[in-house]
Amino acid sequence: MTQLFQNERVIPVTLVQAGPVRVTQVKTKEKDGYEAIQVGFEEIRAQKKITKSRKRKPFVHLKEFRMEKGSELAAEAGSAIDVSLFEEGDRVRVSGISKGKGFQGGVKRHGFSGRNATHGVKHEQRTLGSVGSSFPEHVIKGRRMPGRMGAERVTVKNLKIAKVDKKNNILAIAGAIPGRKGTLLEIRSI
Repeated sequence: MTQLFQNERVIPVTLVQAGPVRVTQVKTKEKDGYEAIQVGFEEIRAQKKITKSRKRKPFVHLKEFRMEKGSELAAEAGSAIDVSLFEEGDRVRVSGISKGKGFQGGVKRHGFSGRNATHGVKHEQRTLGSVGSSFPEHVIKGRRMPGRMGAERVTVKNLKIAKVDKKNNILAIAGAIPGRKGTLLEIRSI
């Protein structure tokens, strides 16, 4: 993240290298039964790492996007999609995998308050407390308990594009986006 200065205001932005991505395949309703485009990002450079199945599409990341009715993106196989689709002021939604935080307790993971620091509570301030009742005699499914936190798909909606650098394929998106540095993101216009 960094910041931009616009009209005597500071705007926190996240810089994103947005492509270019190549259209590897266009699926049509007549041939495949639905309309979609398949795009590839980050071409595999080392020839020895390209397997036989990847000869036609030598990309590290492949993703397919269904085409909504009335969408105006008409792409052909082999064409490039870059930041020229976006303009300053456009609203987008960004999806990505959030930072993984490992195994966490109930206080951090679910916002539980913990227990008293006094009245016979020793070494248990951040524990859950009771997890079940006497009748079913087992822990009911769905109970909020300690466990692995983060590393899940998160979508942040209604973010504004503050600046577009067409020369370097960089988008400056106002606000924070999910994930760490190097996370693969999906940016869609609203």
